[in-house]
Parts: sequence; structure tokens; C-alpha cells
Amino acid sequence: MRIFGNKATVMPLAVAAALSLGMPQASAQGLFDMLFGGGVRHNPQGEFPPPPKPKPNKVPGGGGSKISSPSYYTYKADRLVRVDFAALTSSPAPAAATEPEKPQDAAFVPSVTGNAFHEAIAGLGDYELYAEPYIAKALIAYYSANPDFIWVTDTAPNSRAQDAVRVLGEAASYGLTPADYTVDVPAASSSASANERLKELVRFEMALSARVLRYAHDAQSGRVEPNRMTGYYDFPAKPLDMEGVLKTLAHTQEVRTYLEWRHPQNPEYQALRVELEALQASEENEIVVDPKLLLKPGESSPELPKLLTLIARNLDDEMGGDYGDVLVRLGKSELYDPELVPVIKAVQKRAGMKGDGVIGPRTVASLAGTSKADKVTKVKVALEELRWLPSDLGSPRVFINQPAFTASYIDNGEEKLKTRVVVGKVTNQTAFFYDQIEQVDFHPYWGVPQSIIVNEMLPRLRNDPGYLDRAGYEVTDSSGRRVPSSAVNWGAYGANIPYSVRQQPSEANALGELKILFPNKHAIYMHDTPQKSFFERDMRALSHGCVRLQDPRGMAAAVLGTSVDYVAEKLKHGHSTEKVTRTIPVYVAYFTAWPDMAGNVEYFDDVYDRDTRLMQALDATEAVRSPAS
Repeated sequence: MRIFGNKATVMPLAVAAALSLGMPQASAQGLFDMLFGGGVRHNPQGEFPPPPKPKPNKVPGGGGSKISSPSYYTYKADRLVRVDFAALTSSPAPAAATEPEKPQDAAFVPSVTGNAFHEAIAGLGDYELYAEPYIAKALIAYYSANPDFIWVTDTAPNSRAQDAVRVLGEAASYGLTPADYTVDVPAASSSASANERLKELVRFEMALSARVLRYAHDAQSGRVEPNRMTGYYDFPAKPLDMEGVLKTLAHTQEVRTYLEWRHPQNPEYQALRVELEALQASEENEIVVDPKLLLKPGESSPELPKLLTLIARNLDDEMGGDYGDVLVRLGKSELYDPELVPVIKAVQKRAGMKGDGVIGPRTVASLAGTSKADKVTKVKVALEELRWLPSDLGSPRVFINQPAFTASYIDNGEEKLKTRVVVGKVTNQTAFFYDQIEQVDFHPYWGVPQSIIVNEMLPRLRNDPGYLDRAGYEVTDSSGRRVPSSAVNWGAYGANIPYSVRQQPSEANALGELKILFPNKHAIYMHDTPQKSFFERDMRALSHGCVRLQDPRGMAAAVLGTSVDYVAEKLKHGHSTEKVTRTIPVYVAYFTAWPDMAGNVEYFDDVYDRDTRLMQALDATEAVRSPAS
């Protein structure tokens, strides 16, 4: 069994002591900021950043028009710009002083300072250093206000520089690309003239600062801007004070700790790092099973012993105790003996399937269908996606993982509830975002989204304008006045319909007996459903985009901090709403690799092909960063 963890790193004693005492994430971060100062702008009260404000959707008018789903875009990375050092090279030399002012800890003060630095920056006149526009701007702003070396002492790179270069060189352990942060380090001693040596050192200074800022940005926010990839992604910016990063690094010896804390500080991120390290050290899958295998009890196949070998390798203590003896006796059997059916069912249930005992492509994929290369890609994608989320995911929280078709309520490090869900079909995909739960509606009305009115109801209403009246729907005009559906000339409208439609509470209501709201521009929420049979399917991308819960009462009780009996009592009294009084973030997430609560990483199908698109965006970023110029 794998546990959450990471390679040991050197930390300040105060930080190490605080973390060893189990300090909550928010408090640990506060101590970290107290020790290191600037570098990241926090939101008040420590809450996770609010989602971006919705932008108005413009929909075309005209008969026959439809409201389209969000699209995917060709990703365009920020072009690098040449850093303009003119502002530095043209600035006047600092006034000479008999005794330069020193910070409290003189050990942090480089010897090459003041006029010597000003002399050195003359060597930047023809230096071609390329960086992202915001990094180029920050470099000039910082060194204009702080004309001194960070990474050089006397005439050589200092220990601070050595630590930074080591951290940048270990970027692959976080799923990053080390070449993005490569810096040529000057030799400790050189036969060059004093002027040439100064030129070499100041260019190293600027290059290392630029790459450290890139690393800090990538660690905190990711290498790509997710909202540029598709309208299905909706993440707030995570502002990083670039000048603050350099100021902090100029006055601390804990460079490694500071840079590593720019990464997400949650157990899931650490578990994915451990998985990546294990994958990179492992051999390629030597057991290959036919991905199209279909085998029912009583049938035979030479592929079965391969599957049984894989199952035996990954037995935990519980499954080993239940099925170890059967696997020893029948592990080489090509006949799917009835005694093996409980083993297969247990494996299927552990992988989130319904456990029917039929060995098909999905069962094979859960055991042997993901190659080492595919797993590495999924883990790197998951690490990148986690960098889009808050560093501390919060507790309690609701976490929906669309590829796994599950929703979990997690509190104090424990998964208190896990339930199957139905998410949007490929043509009505569920967005990837996070928000905050606000209320539970009992026996809710269903406000029909405009996309469903236009795309699905309108064609029928043109021929049968009264069908909404008969089906238990209410129609209201733009002023909120109810009008009969039969009185509306539906044929006069295209995508712009000046009417709202909602379904009254009933057993047939599309939302079932309750819904859990976290208002967002995508009109997505969690809810019950009359279509219970969908939860028996393994592939559950079947809805219009909202998240249907197999256990809605359990989830409602969890977020309200009450019992299922209380929820049942509320449902006896008709339509009502109840506010959620605690701060409970909800993640409507999309991870094809994700650790369970024990830290074991599970893999899922890329239902919407989003991993492929993210890899294309990462490739576009690499193409911009890779040219030598």
C-alpha cells in the first residue's frame, strides 16, 4: 500500500516543527509566509480564490438557431520577448558609501554590490535573454529598485544559486520539463579578465532570476492557462508577485524550501509525485492482455491466466485473505471457473464498476489496459491540473471526479461519503471548475436551461405549443408573469427566447427529490434523478451536464451537517430550501489519474479526450520555450 509522502527535504526548523505537530494547511502556510514574506497574494480570510466573473453569452437569433456547447480552442502560449535591459544600463550608479547598509543578517549580503553591480550591468547591453512578458517586466522592475546581486557573492555563484539550480534541475520529479529552467552556471574560477568575468556573472544573474520566476509561476499556477484551452474550463487567476519572489529569495538561505512551497501543498499532489517516481523507475508492462477480451463464466481463454497474474500482484490484505487461496489454485487456469467469479467481481467493484463478473474491455483496462507510458502521461496531466486548483483543497469539501463517475464528501482527511454519479455526455460535457456550496433545495423546481429550451423543446413547441402546459411546466415572460405555453407563438423565435421555463416539483421532475446548489455560470449543480438505472452502468457520461447523485440524501445530509433522517423529514413537507452555513468548496474536477485516500493512484478513461488536448497545449508551450534564442 502506498502512503502519501515525498522525498525528505531540508526545511527550516520552525516549519518542520509546525508541520510535525499536525498544523492545519492554512496555519502552516501562514507560518511559511511569516518566515519568507512576499511572493504570493492571498485572498482575505484564507478562503480559496473566487471563480472568475461570468461573461455574457451572446447567442444568435433567427429561426432554426441553436445554442452551441462550449468549444475547444487551438492553444496559443505566450510568446517570449527579449528582456530590455536599457532601463538598467542607463540608470545612474548608486552613490558611494563608506559603509554600505546591511540587513540584520550580514551573511546574506553579497560582496559584489553597489557600484560593482552597476559596472557589471554594462555587460547586458547586447545580451539576448528571452522570457515571458510578465517575467521580463518583473526583472527590470526588481533590479531597477534593487541594484544588487542575488545569486553571486564575490566573483562566483553563491550557495543560494547552487540550491536554486539544483531545484530547477529536479523539475521532472514534479512532472515539469527541466529544459524549461536550464541555466548555464559559470565556473567557480575563471581565467577571464575582470570585466569579462563581471559580464559573465551578471548574465548568469539575470538568466537564473528569469528561470526561477518561470519555475515559481509554473509550480503555483501550471504551465498553461486552462481557460485558453476551452470554454469548459473555468479557473480564477492565481496572482504571483514576481518582484516579491525575488525580494524573498534575496533575503533567505532557504531557497529550496521556498521554491518547493510554491507547489500545491496537499496530499494528493504528493501521492501523484510518488506515483510518477515509481512509474519512471518501473519496467514497462510485460503482461499484455487482449484489450477486446470478452469472457463469461464457463468460457475459456488463454488471456485469463495473464489477468489472474495481474490480480495476484496487486492484492491488498483484505482481498488476499478472501481470494488468495483461489488464485493460488486456479491462477493458471484458462477456464473461467465459477470459483473465480467473486474474485473478478471484487476487482471490478474496487475499480468503480458494477461488478457483474463478466470480463470485458473495461475490466481488462482497469488491470492491464494502461501502459506505463499512458500512466506517466496521465500522472503528469493530473499534476498540471492540480496546479490550477487551490494549494489547500479545504476541509470539509466535495470532490467530483468526472472520469471516475464519483462524488466524495471529505472531512478531516476522511472520505465520509462516496457515491456514484452521472455526468454530462460528450455532446453536453460537464465543465471543470470549483465553487462553493450554498444551499439544498428540497422538492425543487427545475429551471430548464435555455440550451435545452432552444435545442430540444422548441422544435416540438412549434408544432405543439401547449405541450408544456400538459407536462407540468410553467412558462414566464421577461417580467416574470406566467403565461400559458399554448399562448406563445414559438415559431417566431430562434436562439433568443424571451421566456423562461421551469418544471414543477413532482415525481417526474428531472431533478428528483432534491438538488444541491453552488451557483455558477455553467448552471451546473448536483441533484437526484428519476433515472436510477443509469447508476448501474459503468460508463455514466449520460446527462445534459449536471451531476446526478446515486445517494442524494446522503450528500445533502453531509453538506448540511445533519443526518439522513433529517433530510427525509424535510422531504415530507414539500418544497423548501436550506442554506449551507459552513464554507464547503466543491470541485467539479476532471482527473484521469487520482489517488484514493490511502494514496494509491487509480486510472480512468479520458471520457472527453481532454488529456489529449492538454498535452497539445503543453507541447505548444514547449515549442515557444524551446528555441535557443
